[in-house]
Amino acid sequence: MKVNVEVECTPEEARAFLGLPDVAPLNDHLVAEMKRRMDENMSAMQPDELMKTWTSFGMQAQDQFRKLMEAAVKP
Repeated sequence: MKVNVEVECTPEEARAFLGLPDVAPLNDHLVAEMKRRMDENMSAMQPDELMKTWTSFGMQAQDQFRKLMEAAVKP
């Protein structure tokens, strides 16, 4: 025996029927917070700022690698 049941309802109605919480306010808050943080950090995504970050990291990494190699060859 095969039975098909079709229910037409909105997602909100289905959530309420199944007893699931309404997470729309939480989602709205999280999206607003993400937008705020992205706006605050937008200046860090400018090309000149990225280059400053990458080059300073590159120099530090080179120095650390050189020190590691020097320590490895010392008796």
